Amino acid sequence: MRVEMISEPGDPQRPNEDYASAALPASGTGGVLVVLDGVTPPAGDDGCVHGVPWFVARLGGSLIELSGARRDMTLAECLAAAIGRVADIHRETCDLSHPRTPQATVVVARWDDHHVEHLVLSDSALLIETDDGTVLPVLDRRLAELPPFVQDLRDRVRASGDPADRTAYVRAVESLRNAPDGSGFYTAAADPSVAAHAVTGSHPRSAVRTLLALTDGATRWTETFHLGDWPALFGLVRKEGPRALVARVRTAEAAVQRPRGKPHDDATVLLAEPG
Repeated sequence: MRVEMISEPGDPQRPNEDYASAALPASGTGGVLVVLDGVTPPAGDDGCVHGVPWFVARLGGSLIELSGARRDMTLAECLAAAIGRVADIHRETCDLSHPRTPQATVVVARWDDHHVEHLVLSDSALLIETDDGTVLPVLDRRLAELPPFVQDLRDRVRASGDPADRTAYVRAVESLRNAPDGSGFYTAAADPSVAAHAVTGSHPRSAVRTLLALTDGATRWTETFHLGDWPALFGLVRKEGPRALVARVRTAEAAVQRPRGKPHDDATVLLAEPG
């Protein structure tokens, strides 16, 4: 297995809330990769004494261990078990029912001699290059497909920057995150049942050449700045490496005179050629 990766904080004065790792099994063939993007809460209490970097480190570590060692479990089952394991670590000290409890988006891919499995939850992305060079994006689009009233609030914030509109927008999005009625979108927080809502699938091992996992700080190249489609993004990373993609995102961010949301975001890129 060949792996190239980079993870760069959006602000060097703040901890990086992304996580990336890849591993080979102790015996046999195959491998696994995990990429997480911690959800930065608005300023204020989130009910947890530990914080997002603590959470993503533990969730990522548990997830790569379970995905690599428990081949009898599906990736969704591995994610559910990892969420439960981390929740058990801090449920005595933290309010895990708080809507801003630490949480993360998730990308996992696992392969052996026969299959390549994948799981994507929320707005990180996985690109799969097939044996004929086709690039297949695996995306969870629920966060991008919010109800019209939330999209209207978002557009008002982008147009005016009004603090009251921003507060209303944040609250509306929070009401849809992990909503029990299924009306919104899902992130990995403290409830293992969200794993059942992840986008999952598999391909024959012989049909997969390369995997590329990205947090939304890196997918800005395509989804925010529209500098190229998914195959073009993949081609850039293939030709120049993960660092080149992040550098181009930073250049595009710096050119924006009136940033929408975060001026810069944590950006993680992991390229793996399964061995």
